Amino acid sequence: MTRLTKASAAFLLLMLAAPAPTVRAAAPVGRYTASGGTVLDTKTKLVWQQPPAAAPMAWAAAKSYCAGLGATLGGSGWRLPTIKELQTLVDVSVATGPTIDPTYFPNTGMGGFWSSTPSTASTTAAWVLSFNPNAGEGQAGMSGNASVRCVR
Repeated sequence: MTRLTKASAAFLLLMLAAPAPTVRAAAPVGRYTASGGTVLDTKTKLVWQQPPAAAPMAWAAAKSYCAGLGATLGGSGWRLPTIKELQTLVDVSVATGPTIDPTYFPNTGMGGFWSSTPSTASTTAAWVLSFNPNAGEGQAGMSGNASVRCVR
């Protein structure tokens, strides 16, 4: 019985010392409003495409895709966001999963998303942002594929 008590006590101590499960933080109340497939960021005043494009694509195709988005989402001026605009969507409090508010931006993968910001190191690369907690920003060749979420 003493061994069982010591084992139970050790288990209890381990449970108490274990970190609490990570909880996804959502954006502050009122930060985003969603309507008709778009999300308004009330802080930056940018309007975002709510679901990302259905499939990854090359940079030039992503620019064309965004330019034509008004036919399905309405409005004009749809474009690829700059890297700084993409960074405004990152929720730094999220430790696992995509680092973006899942309520307003569902189905966001953790792979790279194109920005319109070209690389300063190469004329054939552009900046991408990953919503993976361990990745952040990087540069990718424009002929490769990345995810797309447009803005206006």
